Amino acid sequence: MHSPSQPHGNAAVRSAAPDPGTADAGAAAATDASVRAHSPHEQHTHDGNHHHGKHDHGAHRSVADHRQAVRELLGPLLSPERTERLPLVQALGRGLAEDVTAPLSLPPFPNSQMDGFAIRSCDVPDGGADLRVAAPVPAGANPAALQPGTAAPIMTGAMVPEGADAVVPIEQAVPSVFPGAGEDTEVRLPATAAGTFIRAAGSDIEAGQRALDAGTCLGPAQLGLLAALGMPEVLVHKQLSVLLVTTGDEVVEPGKPLGDGKIYDANGTLLESSLRQAGLAVTRAGISADSPEGLRTLLRTHTSQVDLIVTTGGVSKGAYEVVRQAMEGQDVAFQHVAMQPGGPQGLGTFDGVPLLAFPGNPVSCLVSFEMFLRPVLGELFGAPAPRPAVRARLAQSLSSPAGKHQVRRGSLLADGTVRLQGGESSHLVQALAHSNALVHVPAGTAALDEGAEVEVWML
Repeated sequence: MHSPSQPHGNAAVRSAAPDPGTADAGAAAATDASVRAHSPHEQHTHDGNHHHGKHDHGAHRSVADHRQAVRELLGPLLSPERTERLPLVQALGRGLAEDVTAPLSLPPFPNSQMDGFAIRSCDVPDGGADLRVAAPVPAGANPAALQPGTAAPIMTGAMVPEGADAVVPIEQAVPSVFPGAGEDTEVRLPATAAGTFIRAAGSDIEAGQRALDAGTCLGPAQLGLLAALGMPEVLVHKQLSVLLVTTGDEVVEPGKPLGDGKIYDANGTLLESSLRQAGLAVTRAGISADSPEGLRTLLRTHTSQVDLIVTTGGVSKGAYEVVRQAMEGQDVAFQHVAMQPGGPQGLGTFDGVPLLAFPGNPVSCLVSFEMFLRPVLGELFGAPAPRPAVRARLAQSLSSPAGKHQVRRGSLLADGTVRLQGGESSHLVQALAHSNALVHVPAGTAALDEGAEVEVWML
């Protein structure tokens, strides 16, 4: 789904959850035909390497189809048993697990929008009138009815006295000050229409009206509404727990000596912080060497305590793809998605626990998380909130593989243009670190000129 086109220099934020993958379905209909409608648990065609579990179809799966497969994989985690009722502040960032109906109206009574004088509008003709000052109405008081020919000093938020139908701001009164306590005096006020500066009961929300929908991500504003409605706690989806495993003999933990042919593990930190930012409880299993049996043993030490497994690396078709090899006999399918970066993907279940296997290049694994796991978590569980999606103009031209959905890194500028950071390669961590957006080039687009409009997800 794409936003309507915006004029140059403007970027309109979409309110719906972004899903650029839907555009891929039409552009890649022929290539998707053989894989469409397959769930992650369906038997796939084998390519002869039977120790790799379930294998690739000849055609690439579209972004939209793979995201749907992730939805189906995680859907069973959405159940009434996986909810909890929490105090409001503890529910920050969680997804609402039920519709909330307002138990009372807001405001619950008509109140003053200004510091001023509550009057009966019929007492003040055109040209104004002098009214006798009645007892003041502080906030929180239950005032007596307003008598004809009187004006009651009233504070902002105070209940409007019965009989009063307008409030005159203090600045319009003569004198423009409240009289002292006990003074028997008059005040001159201008003619004021009924309803002026009065907040009617229920003008914000009426009792019985839907306050929040199930699936809403609870931020400060939503929690503030629930508090205003007098609700001390709220039903939310339980926090999902995820086991994160990075793989590779060449990968070393940051801080340790770096030998020849070795690289520091960026993926673990990159994904753990992304998962935590999305509201998941993360168990970091460290780095698994390229041993299928060792990886299986590591996974089985944690599977009983987690809801989801995420791995990085070892999912391509090389000779040392440890994740593929470790999934022998498991209900895990490996497939190439028509996306750059992040084409090789695996998903299914390991010993019954949902598993997502992302590729090993840092940008590829982050893009995989942003394209598949993060939006599905938001759709199913209400958290995290969707990435803000805008329309922007390219600050430079680009090329893209016509049959793939390309995701480039970029910086959205104040003038509504987006400047690409780095090239297409999936190892460019420095370019990623200087980006604030993902730039989407749908499948079927081979090139875009400078000034062309694209969809951008803000990071």
